[in-house]
Amino acid sequence: MPKTTVLNALHREMGAKMVDFGGWDMPLHYGSQIEEHHAVRRDAGMFDVSHMRVVDLDGADTRRWLRGLLANDVNKLRVPGRALYSCMLHPDGGVVDDLIVYYRGGDHYRMVVNAATTDKDLAWMRGQAVGLDVQIRPREDLAMIAVQGPQARERVWSVLPDARGVSETLAPFHGAAWGDWFIARTGYTGEDGFELMLPTAEAAAVWRGLHAAGVAPAGLGARDTLRLEAGMNLYGQDMDESTTPLETGLAWTVSLTDDRDFTGKAALQARGAARHQVGLLLLDKGVLRAHCAVHTASGAGEVTSGTFSPTLQRSIALARVPAAVQAGDEVSVVVRDKQLRAKVVSYPFVRNGQILIA
Repeated sequence: MPKTTVLNALHREMGAKMVDFGGWDMPLHYGSQIEEHHAVRRDAGMFDVSHMRVVDLDGADTRRWLRGLLANDVNKLRVPGRALYSCMLHPDGGVVDDLIVYYRGGDHYRMVVNAATTDKDLAWMRGQAVGLDVQIRPREDLAMIAVQGPQARERVWSVLPDARGVSETLAPFHGAAWGDWFIARTGYTGEDGFELMLPTAEAAAVWRGLHAAGVAPAGLGARDTLRLEAGMNLYGQDMDESTTPLETGLAWTVSLTDDRDFTGKAALQARGAARHQVGLLLLDKGVLRAHCAVHTASGAGEVTSGTFSPTLQRSIALARVPAAVQAGDEVSVVVRDKQLRAKVVSYPFVRNGQILIA
């Protein structure tokens, strides 16, 4: 049986089409994936992301442990509330998972990991913490609702006016505690908004309140097209244990220039990257999909994520190709046994409602 979030019955009440997603029963859409996508780009939409796991980290050795666990350096987190995006790596440089860690002051941190990898992640972290003063506490008592779009923050404040004073001055990629809640100005859509971490007992009332305030419920389908337009990776598709951050467009999340050692650092330094991730814009008619073969003048590659972009009204993709392939090159992609032309572009494709490519 798939796992369910605390909002599962509410999704069904609202007419959601439910699907199995990494072992979780989750809404794919509530009638129109395209309308949900546009609601987020133009106004505000909300996603149940309670299947993702919040993990609280405490103890005198936590900062030192995190500096060895993550490819990005938590020493960048000096101000309470600031967040950092990073990957955990195997010794060979393969990605265990990608995640966000928030600094909560002192020896206290909060991490959010992917739903399908939670058990693996917790086992990996506990194995790396043996002998250290680090407490790893999964917060199964918390739900998580992402409210995204140009009007997202105003909609949240209309429903939760007392939260405005805590969250109004939050800079992007920062979070703040509000009683038992944690409000983070983060997301997975390329739009502004909040991710609300709150007690499970309060989640349904908040979801209903946001819906009454005009926030459109949105499912996994819109979440995927939005994140792809924003050039954001999906674990298990654009990266996994067989790929390194240097191959998957995440070199910016790796700190190799300091004296700090971390799991996977030596492998990254030794291996480099013969492949890298690029954006593709389809020039012919069709839709790019994951695993489509990409043919370039420098060798073969593969689409890792592809879709029809509701904002651009064209097909776009992320692809892993030889490092010599650069923006502006034309390549061919095999779609349903046909060779279609595509242009290599820099991504993101869309951010904050603005189309960023020609």
